[in-house]
Amino acid sequence: MKFTAQQIAGILNGDVVGNPDIEVSKLAKIEEGFEGALTFLANPKYTPHIYTTKASVTIVNKTFEPDNSVKTTLIKVDDAYLAFSKILEYYNSVKLNKTGIEQPSFISDSSNYGDNIYIGAFSYVGENVVMGDNVKIFPSAYIGDNVVIDDNTIIFSGAKIYSETIIGKNCVINSGAIIGADGFGFAPNEDGSYSKIPQTGNVIIEDYVDIGAATTIDRATIGSTIIRSGVKLDNHIQVAHNVEIGNNTVIAAQTGVAGSTKIGKNCQIGGQVGIAGHITIGDNVKIQAQSGIGRHVKDNEILQGSPAIKLSDYNKSYVHFKNLPTIVKNINELEKNKWE
Repeated sequence: MKFTAQQIAGILNGDVVGNPDIEVSKLAKIEEGFEGALTFLANPKYTPHIYTTKASVTIVNKTFEPDNSVKTTLIKVDDAYLAFSKILEYYNSVKLNKTGIEQPSFISDSSNYGDNIYIGAFSYVGENVVMGDNVKIFPSAYIGDNVVIDDNTIIFSGAKIYSETIIGKNCVINSGAIIGADGFGFAPNEDGSYSKIPQTGNVIIEDYVDIGAATTIDRATIGSTIIRSGVKLDNHIQVAHNVEIGNNTVIAAQTGVAGSTKIGKNCQIGGQVGIAGHITIGDNVKIQAQSGIGRHVKDNEILQGSPAIKLSDYNKSYVHFKNLPTIVKNINELEKNKWE
């Protein structure tokens, strides 16, 4: 796909300085630019590269005025970083704009789908599945019985969507994600063995949710595991049965959330965080990486450590922890001198 500088400026509502007809078909970093590439300059420390870049077109802020001559065609916009992000989004949407049903694939006769559907080869779509307009199911995906997938949602290759799952509009489920597998429910028997507790609920994913590669979200024992609108989950996250994650909360990789925990809206949770079950985490909470959460958390708290404490308390304690050998040595010296 090729675009002229003028076409890109039209998408971004920008102004062209240079050749409006020059074409680009690739994206590149400014320091790695090459002929036919589009790049951007937003961070001032990269300014020297604009005089040497070989990229054909560079997006810059309207305030940028070169000190020397530049060979690259400029597109001046209000915010170069946001503009380039918009181009990335546009480029990705064009690249993924596939339609049609590839063969071999299986689609149950009882399933229904809207306009501009894409179902890749070797995919399976079960009974009574309902898919909206512009839904894209990439090759080797599994869609179980009675699943609902709303408009403009993308299911990437190898994702598994178990039965009864409901997925909203404009969601992205990345490769290897498993949505709706049984929760970890077992009852101990007198002889020390365990009996499985049937997991009869489902998973509900609302609109504009992104699920990372190899992330797993378990179905509820009874009721629903719920991922609210705007949630962003990184790769390799475990969300257990009956968990609820509030609007626009973001969670980094390798975090685990145990069963029946409720996480509020607009939270930011770092990587490798462990969250115990049956607790409530408030709104606007920030949890630093590798923290362990075993208690209820109020709104607006910032936590670190395992078990996690307030970040300010953790930092004060850590100053002493780093000096612990010296502190112990001094105490021992004081004890020794006391008895001499």
